[in-house]
Amino acid sequence: MDAVKSQYEAYPYPARDPAEEDKRLVTGSPSSIAEIDHYLFAGRRDWSQPFRVLVAGGGTGDGLIMIAQQLADVGCPAEITYLDLSEASRAIAEARAKRRGLSNIRFETASLLDAKDYGPFDYIDCCGVLHHLPDPDAGFAALKLALAPGGGIGIMVYGTVGRSGVYDAQAMLRALRKEDEPAKSQVETAKHLLKALPDSNQFRRNPFLSDHTDNDAGLFDLLLHSQDRAYLVPEIYEALGKAGLSLVSFVAPMNYDTDFLVSDAKLKARLTRLSRPEREAFAELLTGNLRKHVFYCVPEDPPERVAQFGEDMIPVLHDLDLDTIVKSIAGGKPIKGRREGLKIEVPMPPLAAEVLPLCDGKRSFEEIRQMMEPLPGRDTFYDQMRHAYRGLNGLNMMLLRQGAE
Repeated sequence: MDAVKSQYEAYPYPARDPAEEDKRLVTGSPSSIAEIDHYLFAGRRDWSQPFRVLVAGGGTGDGLIMIAQQLADVGCPAEITYLDLSEASRAIAEARAKRRGLSNIRFETASLLDAKDYGPFDYIDCCGVLHHLPDPDAGFAALKLALAPGGGIGIMVYGTVGRSGVYDAQAMLRALRKEDEPAKSQVETAKHLLKALPDSNQFRRNPFLSDHTDNDAGLFDLLLHSQDRAYLVPEIYEALGKAGLSLVSFVAPMNYDTDFLVSDAKLKARLTRLSRPEREAFAELLTGNLRKHVFYCVPEDPPERVAQFGEDMIPVLHDLDLDTIVKSIAGGKPIKGRREGLKIEVPMPPLAAEVLPLCDGKRSFEEIRQMMEPLPGRDTFYDQMRHAYRGLNGLNMMLLRQGAE
């Protein structure tokens, strides 16, 4: 762990300027509170109640600042603990929090392996950390021990298939490295190697790798890390099982859903014989572009945690360009997108163009139906909304929360 700590002291990651907090909030998955509510609390989380959060291996603070700001925005009396080995990274995270006036964060320089000493927590964020531990299984186990009853975890680990070429490049750089070579010198060697790679090289042929192009911290983290592994889908299930955890959902679900990814009828028929984990493993190999796996998990054998579609549920639009999507649907076209080389087309039912602009995060599906003129029939409306929800949720563009009971 000393080498890992030294790296992040020299190159805090990701590279962030606290002054940028005046201009933008870095968002993503996991750990947006809409996702947490949808995937871990069945859409029923009351944000007026206390909420204890651990950001385990918080780095320079992307996940920390996102969740802290969102909880502050909804007035949640949250207690947030940040853990990281790197004092340099912590200093940047603290500066970002100070810039935003976020005062509900406890900063600790420590390992996530000690997480239980600071808990228990209702929610744990752990992004980009477990795959850098000497024993990742110990990390999964430590996170589980730090959970409060009914709590859940959002995790990101590297994906094996989408990182093709990375470990070849790492091996070449290890061969070139001098004993006790300073980090800056290693970075310069890496830049020379990247320029020398032939077109046939797997790293050069992988179009989904860009971390190294932005700054030296990204290059070091991608190619010069002293401890780095990646996961296939079955390996994630195995690691969770060892720790007594169960996978709730990958995000975005469509990336792992063969119903959306495969159109050939014969292949679809064969895929129905497979279990959910087997289909998700198939999807990873099929798409070939998953550089990282983002997922939510809970202690094994949990009650239903994911919010379920229903007329009293409130649709929450999430990370979508509403105007563009509505124009496409109104013209009878599917939602189109491209995610790291994967073309996505998701047909939408006709009523979706009228319903989506009415989704304000406060109205339930039934309240939206009652607003429409002419009033659509109940069966027609809900048949179409189930179809729209399945597609939009698959893209992580629509989540659910419980309306007033």
